[in-house]
Amino acid sequence: MANVAFLGLGVMGYPMAGHLVKAGHSVTVYNRTTAKAEKWAAEQGGKVGKTPAEAAKGADFVMACVGNDDDLRAVCVGPDGAFAGMSAGTIFVDHTTVSAAVTRELYAAANAKGISFVDAPVSGGQAGAENGQLGVMCGGDEGAYARAEPIIDAYAKACKRLGESGSGQLTKMVNQIAIAGLVQGLSEALHFAEKAGLDGKAVVEVISQGAAGSWQMSNRYETMIDDKFNHGFAVDWMRKDLGICLSTANENGASLPVTALVDQFYKDVQKMGGNRWDTSSLIKRLRAMG
Repeated sequence: MANVAFLGLGVMGYPMAGHLVKAGHSVTVYNRTTAKAEKWAAEQGGKVGKTPAEAAKGADFVMACVGNDDDLRAVCVGPDGAFAGMSAGTIFVDHTTVSAAVTRELYAAANAKGISFVDAPVSGGQAGAENGQLGVMCGGDEGAYARAEPIIDAYAKACKRLGESGSGQLTKMVNQIAIAGLVQGLSEALHFAEKAGLDGKAVVEVISQGAAGSWQMSNRYETMIDDKFNHGFAVDWMRKDLGICLSTANENGASLPVTALVDQFYKDVQKMGGNRWDTSSLIKRLRAMG
């Protein structure tokens, strides 16, 4: 078993760190709000670091799941950053969804200190984190990934290395691009069913068994029909992710017309006060249009 530090105890990180304890690892956590870290430690029997560097000291692996590019830099670099507390030969695993550019920047900074850096964004949402059933998309050196995979397995349903540094983040962008179109399509389908006077739940029971079926349909159709969105992956987070996708597409020349359109639809949902609603709340925008 390993000594592991976990940085960031949001709706994803909190249960992910717990799975590491259940797997038998010794875990030290850091969170910007110390009270939350102390609550986690009291529940799980782990330790608390006052800074990322303190949490990372003596750790074989340091995992992070924070908010955005700036948050990740803040927990990695500087005198209180994790890299300052890590020893040569240790591995940093980033589960945050960030740009491939900051990933490569921090990969280089880590390597300069003899530290390995694996980008490992996740998919599966809060439920996936709580149930230890996340999809983990990784980039980085093969050797570092091979050492990190058994640790990641504590909360992963599937884990795969896709290539060199940044490949995990690029794959997460592919994931979010695919989801954006699916959720909009499902929203339009359910909205159409409502307008046509059909029983939406009965309709989905049939069409979900054919080519229209998807994870989004199976896991979100009931709450969408019932107009319940206080769960799952928040609209604010999705817009952050889609912004990364669109920015990267501008750099690599990819054409993302549907993604750009859905991003604007999520902007409309934010104007409706839906910043923290689940991403399936796109249907509320259609309902509001009449």
